Amino acid sequence: MNQTIKNKLKILPEKPGCYLMKNSCSRIIYVGKAKVLKNRVYSYFVGSHDEKTQSLIKEIEDFDYIVTSSNTEALILEMNLIKENLPKYNILLKDDKSYPYIKITDERHPRLIITREVKNGKYFGPYPNVQAANEKKKLLEYLYPLRRCSLSCKRACLYYHLGRCIGPCAREVSTAEYKESIDGILRFFNNGYKDIKKQLKRERQSAAARLNFEKARELQNKIYQIKVVMEKNIMLTKDFIDRDVVGIDVREGWMCVQVFFVRKGKVTGRDVSIFKFSGKSEKALCTFLKQFYLHDGIVIPKEVIIPIPVNEELAKYFPKIKIIVPKRGQKKELLKFAAENAHTALTERFCLHNQEEKYKNES
Repeated sequence: MNQTIKNKLKILPEKPGCYLMKNSCSRIIYVGKAKVLKNRVYSYFVGSHDEKTQSLIKEIEDFDYIVTSSNTEALILEMNLIKENLPKYNILLKDDKSYPYIKITDERHPRLIITREVKNGKYFGPYPNVQAANEKKKLLEYLYPLRRCSLSCKRACLYYHLGRCIGPCAREVSTAEYKESIDGILRFFNNGYKDIKKQLKRERQSAAARLNFEKARELQNKIYQIKVVMEKNIMLTKDFIDRDVVGIDVREGWMCVQVFFVRKGKVTGRDVSIFKFSGKSEKALCTFLKQFYLHDGIVIPKEVIIPIPVNEELAKYFPKIKIIVPKRGQKKELLKFAAENAHTALTERFCLHNQEEKYKNES
């Protein structure tokens, strides 16, 4: 274990995220995820390991990490980074396997299905927890029934009698009826689930007051399912637009800029720059971004999300890029994610510098 790794291990954050092991050529050779980065990364360098892990450890010369706000985000980010970098020591997820989505099929009589393929239709996900995806599908079928039966079915199916099928097996279902259910599902995914959760809590309290504890327990399970499957995840976006997300942190005359790359709706990588500057941070960021996007080999995205209003200045140089300072929503959450990682990287830089100075003084 070299001195760089020893120093970095001391200052790893106790947060969820992904870690990227690198070899002597700075190539990523392994990507993993952790509920607690400090514990997981440290475990590689202590104790005994199997043969595969020992081979990996021998090649590690450095590591990097990305902090996320939840273990679910770390799972999705891990998948994205593995597919983007194809690390030597990653076997799982190295092929085209992906997490499942919930899909509203693009049919005259639409259905809700679980699928790993993204083609035509409306998709929600992906879900690292397959069981949770199935539970959400069941919940949606209970709240907003679509077709559950086969189109060849000649009489009312069991699901229709249970109120879980809209009933093309028993009657002619209008386009307006399907639209009502589909709109309900869309509202559910667009924060409408919060109102549904409140409604279920009221029903649970009412059932408990009537001493119907079985019903109350069933409703509590549905509330828990909503909580589990609707956990915030910003590692994938729904619009599949290529965009960059720029996070910054400024301290003691230094600036860290992290540019996260979102490609086809997935966070696939980042660029990290730390440099000294003087004057206003707006000007420093604007100068950096001009140089960054004029650099050979940099892919120009359709959209760039920035934390401070320098969009008018940048628009002069990059008229084809849509430059946004978001106020709310998923783009704002992506910005917070990038800013937190910029803060973590700048903190690491200061800590490592202090450790190096202390080591020199003691030598």
